[in-house]
Amino acid sequence: MADELPFAEFVRRIRAGDDSAAAELVRRYEPLIRREARMMVEDERLNRAFDSVDVSQSVLGSFFARAASGQYDLESPDQLPRLLIAMARNKLASRARRERCLRRDLRRTTVGIPRVLEQVADRGPQPGEVLSREEILSQVQQSLTTEEHQIIELRNSGLSWQEVAKRLGGSGQARRMQLSRSLERIGRVLRPAE
Repeated sequence: MADELPFAEFVRRIRAGDDSAAAELVRRYEPLIRREARMMVEDERLNRAFDSVDVSQSVLGSFFARAASGQYDLESPDQLPRLLIAMARNKLASRARRERCLRRDLRRTTVGIPRVLEQVADRGPQPGEVLSREEILSQVQQSLTTEEHQIIELRNSGLSWQEVAKRLGGSGQARRMQLSRSLERIGRVLRPAE
């Protein structure tokens, strides 16, 4: 992110769906997410089932959807990489559990594949090019209730969770959890079958 751009303004632009802010976030933090994913894979056989690009795209997709809804309270620049790394660790652990739960024999995925092909760098499109934020955001918005839309609008206008609760009733924590649960619900619906 450009040093001349204050962090709060950068976060506001991401919440508003600004493409240049999103591209800057992907450019700056996607290598960090991928490096973290590569470092955390203890079983090399898992790399054959999914790679750091898969983890990165999943993290960025979740981040953009939740940031657009105002779910994250990021107050300082150092919180953003810590959040993205934590998300990467969680996504990777979840994916590894799912692979092991399916009782797949990961050793069999290498049959017939020459070793040289395993070392070829990914020459496909960058995650920033593949990520269709607008489509994800549109699907999320269509799945929200009127009350959930109100929560997001109030959060995007800069109100704290306590201020949102004053306007809509309840507590700030309850409103934050309401939005979090609705996004988890939507995420389960939007998540492609794996």
